[in-house]
Amino acid sequence: MSASPKERPMVDVEERSNRSTYVRETFRQQPERVVQMPRFMGFVRMEEGIGTPPQALFEAMDAYIGERAAKGVFLDGGGLYGSEDAVNFVVRQGEVSQVDGPYAEAKEVVGGWALLQYDTLEEAVADQREFAELHAKHWPEATVIATLRQISEGPEAIGD
Repeated sequence: MSASPKERPMVDVEERSNRSTYVRETFRQQPERVVQMPRFMGFVRMEEGIGTPPQALFEAMDAYIGERAAKGVFLDGGGLYGSEDAVNFVVRQGEVSQVDGPYAEAKEVVGGWALLQYDTLEEAVADQREFAELHAKHWPEATVIATLRQISEGPEAIGD
């Protein structure tokens, strides 16, 4: 039986200088003998309004994602609609305001995302490069930025 929300301890999950959130509730942890593979979030950023990618890229991506899903590397992901349908909530000086798209100042948008899991950081980086190379091969006229960030699983021990 888990603790009620009021009884769960709160834990800082980010360095204070990089903080976007303040605390996250802790839940029952897996036994220490279980080693979790690092998880990553992949993003594809591109210029807003660049158009639809070529069919060859869609086909290459289907094969690429299918292979990684079969290996257990690709956990979830997908493409995103343009910013014209986006809704943002801006917190400024303790006040929340809603800002709806489209955004005239948007030059670059996130076009897709993926939740990935690898044995090592080196494998993740090598695979992200292969992902970027698919775009270079099948959509060379587009400028695409493929970003990979490791997901924090909680506060790291001091000195790690």
